[in-house]
Amino acid sequence: MNIKQLLLVVSGATGLFWIVWLAVIIQIDPFEADFFGFALFYLTLLFSLLGTFFLASFAFRKIFNKFSMEYSIVGTSFRQSFFFALLVVSLLILQGLKMLNILNTLLLIAAIVVLEFFFLSYKKRV
Repeated sequence: MNIKQLLLVVSGATGLFWIVWLAVIIQIDPFEADFFGFALFYLTLLFSLLGTFFLASFAFRKIFNKFSMEYSIVGTSFRQSFFFALLVVSLLILQGLKMLNILNTLLLIAAIVVLEFFFLSYKKRV
C-alpha cells in the first residue's frame, strides 16, 4: 500500500468514525445509557480523534519536513496521534467520572511523555 492509498483509507475511516460518533450522540441519551453506550461514545471518539490527529500530523510533517521520507513519518505521526487522542479521551472519561483535577492531568501527561521518550530512545538492534 502506498502513501496515497493509506491516506485515502485513513481519511475515509476517519470520516466514517465521525459520522458514527455523531449518530451515537444523537441516538444515545447519556442519562439513560449503560456501560455499552458510554464505551461506544468514547471508542468512536478515540478513533475519530486518532484519524484526525494522524492526518493533521502527517500533513504538518510533510509540509515542514520536506526532506524526510514519507514512510518514516507515518509511524511517528500515528504513535503521537494515538497518544494525544488517548490523552484527550482519558481526560474526558475522568471528567465524566468527576475525578479530573490538576494532579491527575499532570500525571497522565507525564506518563504519556515518558512513554514517548521510551519510544524515541528505543532502537532495534540489527
